[in-house]
Amino acid sequence: MRRLSNHVIGIQQGSRVMFSDFEDGGQMWTGSGPREARVRVEFEEPFKTVPAILTGLAMFDMDEGSNQRADLSHGNVTVTGFDLVFRTWGDTRVARVRADWTAIGEIRAEDEWEVY
Repeated sequence: MRRLSNHVIGIQQGSRVMFSDFEDGGQMWTGSGPREARVRVEFEEPFKTVPAILTGLAMFDMDEGSNQRADLSHGNVTVTGFDLVFRTWGDTRVARVRADWTAIGEIRAEDEWEVY
């Protein structure tokens, strides 16, 4: 369990279209085998410590002619942002994906000073 030592907790949320490969014949729609899309998300204001990230598929549009394979995760989490990561594989054809995210973590109090 992660214990937050600060009584001031911040929550930031957002939604990002990660790609729309159907429109321009991109790799997720035309390719096969392992494929990955990575999108950097920057927070509106930094957290005090690295936040916990929750992600979810908000919208996906996949071809009906194959199995629907999808893996949404995140990586490279810092106090200023993180990467949304979408993966697929095999013969799955993905036209577009939108991901929702929530970051929860410690933030600085308004009267908290950073002493050097």
